[in-house]
This record gives sequence, C-alpha cells and structure tokens, in this order.
Amino acid sequence: MISFKLLTQANKLDIIPFLKLLNQNIPEDMLESRLTEMFTQGYKCVGIFDEDKLIGISGLWIMTKYYVGKHIEPDNVIIHPDYRGSGVGEALMKWIYNYAISQGCVASELNCYVSNNAGQKFWIKQGYNIIGFHFQKQLT
Repeated sequence: MISFKLLTQANKLDIIPFLKLLNQNIPEDMLESRLTEMFTQGYKCVGIFDEDKLIGISGLWIMTKYYVGKHIEPDNVIIHPDYRGSGVGEALMKWIYNYAISQGCVASELNCYVSNNAGQKFWIKQGYNIIGFHFQKQLT
C-alpha cells in the first residue's frame, strides 16, 4: 500500500540516496550540510512509502511571488526506478496538490532540466505550462 508522510531533518540520511540518483557528483557530506540548511529555510520533504519502504521523495517549498501568489514548488521529485510508470508519481502529485491547498496555495510551479525529456512529458501531462527558462550563474 502506497502512503505519504512529511519527512523531517532527522530523515536526511534517508533522503540523500534519492538525491544521489539525480546527481552522483555532489558528495554526500555536502548534501547533508545543504539539507540541514534547507530545513532551516522552510524546506519540507514528502516521502512516498510502499508499506515501510521509502520509494520516493519530493522536496516542497511554499512561497509567495507577486506574479502568481502563494504557491508550492515540488523540488527534486524522485521515484525509485523500480516504481516508475506505476502511477506512484501521479498519486504523489495528487497528495502534493491537496497539501498545497491545505496550506493556502493557489498554484504550483517547478523546474525541470532541459535534458529530462521524461520529466517534461510528465509535467505537461500534469497540466503544467512552460512559461520561461531557468537561468543559473555560479558566483564562486
């Protein structure tokens, strides 16, 4: 049975293996340090469980921007490869949308890497529109 639960900073060592699925180049100690800081900045993380087994995560940021209002940003949505294509992602997003509404959110926004074709198809299927580009500049 699939279930969802908000994880806490105490679960960060459970979260890290999923983040490593996205990017093997970031050392685990750096991920742990960043997660610690993120939790102090309002970061939340929902875990997806098959019985007691963690099978996926999504970071969650709730913020307000002038052009959209209060919204939720699913961040680094990761489903274990064994569970992809099984409807778990759809169920996760339904949970996230319900959680967002309970928190007073009126919209959802997210980023998706340009190289992630499967992700782009999933987000479009979820009803997201591509409205811009995400730019990044390293300062150090």
